[in-house]
Amino acid sequence: MLEEVERWLAARSWSAADRPLDQLLDRKRATGTTVSVVLPALDEEATVGRIVEVIRRDLIEGPAFPLVDELVVIDSGSSDGTAKVAAAAGARVVHRDEVLPRVPALPGKGEVLWRSLLATTGDVVCFVDADLRDFDSAFVSGIVGPLLTDPQVQFVKAMYDRPLGDAPGQGGRVTELVARPLLNLHWPQLAGFVQPLGGEYAVRRSLLERLPFPVGYGVELGLLVDALHTVGLDALAQVDVGVRLHRHQDGQALGRMAAAIYRTAQLRLARGHLVRPELTQFERGPDGFVPHTYPVDTEERPPMAGIAEYAGRRVA
Repeated sequence: MLEEVERWLAARSWSAADRPLDQLLDRKRATGTTVSVVLPALDEEATVGRIVEVIRRDLIEGPAFPLVDELVVIDSGSSDGTAKVAAAAGARVVHRDEVLPRVPALPGKGEVLWRSLLATTGDVVCFVDADLRDFDSAFVSGIVGPLLTDPQVQFVKAMYDRPLGDAPGQGGRVTELVARPLLNLHWPQLAGFVQPLGGEYAVRRSLLERLPFPVGYGVELGLLVDALHTVGLDALAQVDVGVRLHRHQDGQALGRMAAAIYRTAQLRLARGHLVRPELTQFERGPDGFVPHTYPVDTEERPPMAGIAEYAGRRVA
């Protein structure tokens, strides 16, 4: 298995600089492939506008031929000015609840990503988290690139350094403590992914519509594992886009994320019933430690290809 991972790393790991923008534009023009960029957003007023501005400047308005055809922010119920800022910067803003309204929305990032397939039309869908700072458009062009230049590639994840404060490489705590051990032990073919939980990845729509979406934080691990089983390792790739700066969660939030990711893995390993789909954490109060119990995401959305509204749109 190690030899297979090493072979994959050599054949399917690139740098964003390996595919200059001019080359990507030529390939996009030749193939007619359309690209949608989706930013899932919840209270990201401070960062979403700058991300939208950079994508528009570098990949839509700047080039003679646009690399990105559609730039959509899916707002999942922000209480700040996220939607207003994103629209002012030039994105099309869609509220999560406006997409597939007959199905009541569940809280969670995966829910937003699943619904985004109905809110977009591109042949390639590129997801970018909306909390990134010092954003560079290579986060988009870098991971879209292999999908435009290599027809065998179907799923591309960004890889990057994730500093924690001034400490390089220390930002991916849930990745190192939970996701990487799970993948190495149970799906060793995926051991070569540097950032398996990263929120920046581009996928062919024809693959995404065939995959189930965990509704919460387990979505990145679930999509990666299911893509491996659906199209095989050689259809997956990763691209180095540099450094990712973003807002970091506190330890308890990371614990809830870790529980959701573990549950996603457990479901794929056994498809069994969770005895207790909850996580209890503790905070010190005036009279000692106080328990707080949170539900662990137990829902998944089915492949979009089986949703009547989506199938009807394709026929139309």
